[in-house]
Amino acid sequence: MAHHLPNLTCQALLLVSASALAQNNTVLITSPASQQVSGFENISLRQAPFSATNVDNATLRDIGAQRISDALRLDSSVTDSYNSPAYWDILSVRGFILDNRYNYRREGLPINAETMIPMDNKERIELLKGTSGIQAGTSAPGGLANYVVKRPPNSANASVRSLTVSYGNGNNSSTALDLGGRYGENNAFGYRINAAYEDLNPYIQNAKGHRQLLALAMDWRVNSNTRLEWEVESSSRQQMGVNAASLIGNALPSPLYARNNFSKQAWSVPEVFEGRTSTLRLKQRLENGWLWTTQYGTQRLRTDDRLSYAFGCYAEGNYDRFCSDKTFDLYDYRSDNERRLSDALQTEISGQVQLAGLQHEVSFAWLRQRQIDKLSAMQAYNYAGMGSLSGVSDSAADPRPYDLNTNRQEYATEVSMKDRMRVHQFADLWLGFRTSHIQRDSQRTDGSRATHDDRTITTPWLAFSHQLPFNSLGYLSYGQGVEAQVTPNRSRYTNAGVAMPSAKSTQKELGVKGAQGPWLWNAALFDITRPVWGDQGACEEANSCTRKLDGLAQHKGVELGMGYRSNQWKVDTAATWLNAKRLEAVIDPAQNGQRPLNVPNLVVRAAAEYRWSQVPGLRTSLRLSHEGQRDLMEGGAMTLPAWTTADLAAHYSTKMAGQDTDWTLAFENATNRSYWRESPKQFGHYYLYAGAPRNLRFTVRTLF
Repeated sequence: MAHHLPNLTCQALLLVSASALAQNNTVLITSPASQQVSGFENISLRQAPFSATNVDNATLRDIGAQRISDALRLDSSVTDSYNSPAYWDILSVRGFILDNRYNYRREGLPINAETMIPMDNKERIELLKGTSGIQAGTSAPGGLANYVVKRPPNSANASVRSLTVSYGNGNNSSTALDLGGRYGENNAFGYRINAAYEDLNPYIQNAKGHRQLLALAMDWRVNSNTRLEWEVESSSRQQMGVNAASLIGNALPSPLYARNNFSKQAWSVPEVFEGRTSTLRLKQRLENGWLWTTQYGTQRLRTDDRLSYAFGCYAEGNYDRFCSDKTFDLYDYRSDNERRLSDALQTEISGQVQLAGLQHEVSFAWLRQRQIDKLSAMQAYNYAGMGSLSGVSDSAADPRPYDLNTNRQEYATEVSMKDRMRVHQFADLWLGFRTSHIQRDSQRTDGSRATHDDRTITTPWLAFSHQLPFNSLGYLSYGQGVEAQVTPNRSRYTNAGVAMPSAKSTQKELGVKGAQGPWLWNAALFDITRPVWGDQGACEEANSCTRKLDGLAQHKGVELGMGYRSNQWKVDTAATWLNAKRLEAVIDPAQNGQRPLNVPNLVVRAAAEYRWSQVPGLRTSLRLSHEGQRDLMEGGAMTLPAWTTADLAAHYSTKMAGQDTDWTLAFENATNRSYWRESPKQFGHYYLYAGAPRNLRFTVRTLF
């Protein structure tokens, strides 16, 4: 359990201790460094034959991003998917849900994102879109997200000293300290310290909590060819859980209900997320421009997963929605002391070589990783009474643990190669593959139903890129990814814990991107095919259903973007149109041709920023987000209306008491639009999450 220090005490300790838009295919590079994606450090995104987004630190500050969903919501291919305001992020990219166990990286190494990951010490967020077999042995096909941490400055003259105080998004208040510099002979040692504390009191009532972070990044320039880098962070977050709403009988309720934490009871207890993550990296320059990098990453997570859980309506025989009188069944869910351990060791060598008269930029890598889930022997999921959207309830706590948990262990060894081959003055051929040997084990916490899965999988990647007129790049790519599913180790399944046959996802993409004068643009056509697993049978009693491979999901889409830059204006627009369908289903053939739930057909993001020459240091901005209609129920029996929101912000840089100071005043959802932002279906239940009402955010950042 995290210990709660009083707000004034923590902020006093920090005090005493003392723009740009998303960088993607459509946006010019605004930071001094070339915008890249980890694993492709020798090229900029403009040269890369794939779609990617890179959200830099200046943008993260401007939008007040506190979680990765805040950052990636700038991208038109990203939407929410069962994304609770008080739980870890669950995102959808190109219509596919990212897997929190496999689709996230920190410093390029795999991590488990089944936790709340702080943003205060993050330099940028990267998103590689589409199938990610070139970057990961196992992952869902939507994309791969990577956290890059803040590192020490490169020179003694670029020291970092900043204190940030923020208020908003309800009555949240936070203080953050960022210190960095170099010291020692020839400034061989560098450091970066980030500390933050936030009182959480969001617009949702009865959802209070707090969080804190302490992070350190250091490097040692041993000599001109050798560098040692390490980063470590410790974070904790404690907050009352927030339940999603649902249908009221056959009716769609008002989004205003989402401002109340309606399932919170007098006996409710908060969720707790604690994490310690660190990385150690050695970089060694070799002869002839070759680089050898070895790094080790470790992550230790502890979670008390708790929720006063509103689910179904026994009185009306509906378990996928609330009752027509706005009441619902209430459960006391508690899974305390969940522990998740992740370790990864990777070594890579990269450089250039001439073969058969062609120049090759090649890299070879070996990765060994493990993920271990150690859960308490029992968890509680007990009927606690009745609740209501109005807040009236008749319930009592029942935290007795009756249900077994399932522990899991996974070990993987991966060997990969990438080759950028210069086949012409204006053309490159890109080749890559990754071979993964995966071993998975699971067992119930009483030792029963032990399973073992051992398999070797190879995923290739191929691309061709060509320089075009008007400073453009055209490319064509093909890649594979793999998802090695294991049936949940639950008694309801006849094949509980059994490994499913290996099945690969594939993606084909055709794209163009470029810049000419003040204009920049991108366009991409993609076609992703992914295997789907389904449950055949009732799945309500022991041995009542079987999990099996059941056809495909195919998502075809278009991504378009256009930007404009001048001394005063920055304008960006991006849109993603998605045609997603279910194919070859056997368990329920009626699904064939249907659109998946909670996937909008059109998403548009637009932003404009104006720098006022009449008032030096003043920038004002407008951001628009539009998500089209989506199916809430199968076959379009009920849909969620499209919605559009507008965010306004003013940023002013000046001096206060001789110190450079940045002021930000932002109004998010400035028109106070009331809307349901998403409608996922999870665990056989229809859920509704509302968009935030109009919120003010005020931030002061002082450089000293």
